[in-house]
Amino acid sequence: MKIAIWHNLLSGGAKRALYYHVRGLVERGHHVEAWSPPTADLSYMPLGGMIKEHVVPMRWQEKIDGNLLDKIKYARFDLIGKLQAMDSHCRQCAEEINASGFDLLFANSCVAFRVTSIGRYTKIPKTLYLQEPFRWYYEALPRLPWVAPDPPGGSFVDPKYLKGRIIDFVKVHYKRILAREELLSAQAFDSILVNSFYSRESVLRAYGINAKVCYLGVDSELFVPKNCPKENFVVGVGSVAPIKNIEFVIRSVAKVNEPRPRLIWIGNSSDKVYLNDLRKLAISQRVDFELREMITDEELIDVLNRAAMMTYAPRLEPFGFAPLEANACGLPVVAVAEGGVRETVVDGVNGLLVEPDEKCMAKAIERVRDNKALASVLGSNGRKVVVEKWSLTAANDRLEKRLTDVMTGVERS
Repeated sequence: MKIAIWHNLLSGGAKRALYYHVRGLVERGHHVEAWSPPTADLSYMPLGGMIKEHVVPMRWQEKIDGNLLDKIKYARFDLIGKLQAMDSHCRQCAEEINASGFDLLFANSCVAFRVTSIGRYTKIPKTLYLQEPFRWYYEALPRLPWVAPDPPGGSFVDPKYLKGRIIDFVKVHYKRILAREELLSAQAFDSILVNSFYSRESVLRAYGINAKVCYLGVDSELFVPKNCPKENFVVGVGSVAPIKNIEFVIRSVAKVNEPRPRLIWIGNSSDKVYLNDLRKLAISQRVDFELREMITDEELIDVLNRAAMMTYAPRLEPFGFAPLEANACGLPVVAVAEGGVRETVVDGVNGLLVEPDEKCMAKAIERVRDNKALASVLGSNGRKVVVEKWSLTAANDRLEKRLTDVMTGVERS
């Protein structure tokens, strides 16, 4: 097949998934080229060494500061202006793809909108690999944007309150437009592929579309056990952002009986305000918290091999590479039973699943730490589960079949 890729991804699990997909397709003899805007991260898990990449220009609207009218204008420019810029970019990408004789468009997510209009303009069979819908529109994390603002503490005609209501009204109006455009863009694809049954349900709730599950895989030849002596620390992996629920992990570790483990967190990006709050929390809870940013895969694998276990508690994570990468290194996982993690971590097999309760996670951490036989069984089972179920070969088999079905019309019938 001659496959056109489109994406707007930053560093993280979604880009790693795309990298593995592209590598697998190229190894199987398919011709693949990629299109992306300049906002995509081309340096993390780069595709350029395997395929030709086309970076098509796109210009975001600059921020506007000032009075109430300026803020209203910015709300419009920030949401609708960016949407229009992305739409123009997608039109140009589609024109180039349509003129180049490709058999299939294999689009991926957009960090800004999740689903873009690229599928509306391409004239070939097309499928979208969607990690998740734009969840801030469909989940109360922390608050649904459609919920009305709280009533004022004083008068309803207070100028400050009225100003806030006007700005909120404008923002909600434009967010409704973005939600509509996201839905129309999703409907333009012949099929949507997702990483878990949980994500399939998320797409169904958000768009009313039946997506197809196409499980990802882990590079079990890169992530390997090295039989290092275990040290008294737990590891977490993910961007330093509220959605990763790191404060929950810190409070859980704080409830672990002595000798309390250190917490090493590995991430490719961080919300500076949130990180500052985490450090203050760790000090107040007497937890030794260390952040390591933008480390290499070799450094990551070293940490995974020396850790006592992985702790994992993101909010409604659609899939989560980190637990499987830990398992591939022979590391047991203690995770909150939420989102797609329930499909990758089997309680008592390759890790322990707990309720979203700090005391429950603390007890599970103690159980793995204090029972060396249990830790060994969970770790060895984890490696076995990854090799047997979550290998890249199996993942590429699944993807190749899905793409072939789209190209031949099976997924569109």
